[in-house]
Amino acid sequence: MTRLSNATLAHLDPHVSVPSYRRTALTPGMAHIGVGGFHRAHQAMYLDRLMEAGQAHDWGIVGIGVMPGDRRMQEALASQDYLYTLVVKHPNGVLEPRVIGSIIDYRYAPDDPEGVIEMLADPAIRIVSLTVTEGGYNVHPITGEFDLETADVLHDLEHPIAPRSSFGLVVAAIERRRDRGLAPFTVMSCDNIPGNGDVARRMFGAFAHARDPQLGQYLEAQVPFPNSMVDRITPVTTPADIEELHQRFDLEDAWPVICEPFTQWVLEDHFAMGRPALDDVGVQVVEDVEPYELMKLRLLNASHQAMCYLGYLAGYRYAHEVCQDPLFVEFLLGYMKDEGSPTLPEVPGVDLDQYRHTLIERFANPEIKDTLARLCAESSDRIPKWLVPVIRRQLEQGGALKRSATVVASWARYAEGVDEQGQPIAVVDRLKDQLTPIAVSQHARPTAFIENRELFGSLAEAPRFVDAYVEALKRLQQQGARATLEALAADEARSQV
Repeated sequence: MTRLSNATLAHLDPHVSVPSYRRTALTPGMAHIGVGGFHRAHQAMYLDRLMEAGQAHDWGIVGIGVMPGDRRMQEALASQDYLYTLVVKHPNGVLEPRVIGSIIDYRYAPDDPEGVIEMLADPAIRIVSLTVTEGGYNVHPITGEFDLETADVLHDLEHPIAPRSSFGLVVAAIERRRDRGLAPFTVMSCDNIPGNGDVARRMFGAFAHARDPQLGQYLEAQVPFPNSMVDRITPVTTPADIEELHQRFDLEDAWPVICEPFTQWVLEDHFAMGRPALDDVGVQVVEDVEPYELMKLRLLNASHQAMCYLGYLAGYRYAHEVCQDPLFVEFLLGYMKDEGSPTLPEVPGVDLDQYRHTLIERFANPEIKDTLARLCAESSDRIPKWLVPVIRRQLEQGGALKRSATVVASWARYAEGVDEQGQPIAVVDRLKDQLTPIAVSQHARPTAFIENRELFGSLAEAPRFVDAYVEALKRLQQQGARATLEALAADEARSQV
């Protein structure tokens, strides 16, 4: 068994691609907060691809961990010289492993916040990127503004030189650079939220204003926050994935990453101190990201929600199982064509019909083994951002919404915490303690779940949506997920006669 490290790269199985560039010649240029599977399958992969082409050797990535769980990632990467294996799994069973070398360091911020701030203040760092999940931007769930009352934010406002949060670290570094007469870095969000750069600008700006109004004004005027759209299915690495790497390639990697072949990154070209030539390795650098972003959020991400609760309730546990079932495929394509797509602006250069069918092919990849439990997690951060805007738009323009209403009803049914066989569901959601009692109560009051204005706004006051939702919920409760989709398909067929 060969343990992954700089020293062993030349001795790995020849089927494992390794960096041909000298990693010792790489210098830092980008810092990334939130080094998880997605960052390593996406942004770090693109940088590695560019480095392999002989470019961007001054854009090495320094990872930053802020959350308690990040220590494990820091330890895993440090133990193997910050290398890791990216395993692309093709639908035919072919594995394509590549050792990624673009991450050159990793700092766990709680151990040395001052050191992290000073590293970010170094003029060599020109981009600070983020994958901190939808919930990582500290948006107040009711007001939509920055939440100044969380424990970490309150701590960071009181202790600006020893911050705990990404807001405290980044703003302290921006302040330090300003005071030293250095240009600011660009803050580049790579999270799945609409207008991710705009959201980041508002949230970091609000924190900076709370620290110092002049600093807030400087940040808003001088620090770029480009929007981006990112896409690659990257399931959680399992012990079986690690063992498969052992068995097939004689390679020991503490934390490899598994992903699908497809990858897409659409990026707004708005940077303070330059950027790597990412457009040379497949990144779409554009003036306006919004059409691509909406396409992805309302078709791919919302379709994940459309399949996960219904699929789980029907007894499936993986996305590929759902998307190999013609009944579910018909439902998903119907949602995308008749409800999601009509809410989209023109998407330059994209054939939406081809895109929709490509999504089904991606979801059906049996090698990825993307769990429905992963897709069902943190629904309260997802449904309001990805699906509720579709419903609102369809209400405005008189469009179809029965499938969207069924998806919301399937979430409400899933949130009851018991599946169709009477087995407990491990609901993972920041609002679980609030939502589960409401979901249980909906047997007596069917609209209880959608009356939560924090999540659904005024949808409970829209009769057309309420009627479709209540009908779907009752079917789910009384007949189950499969029968609900069968009834919906029959209703659709009758309406077209």
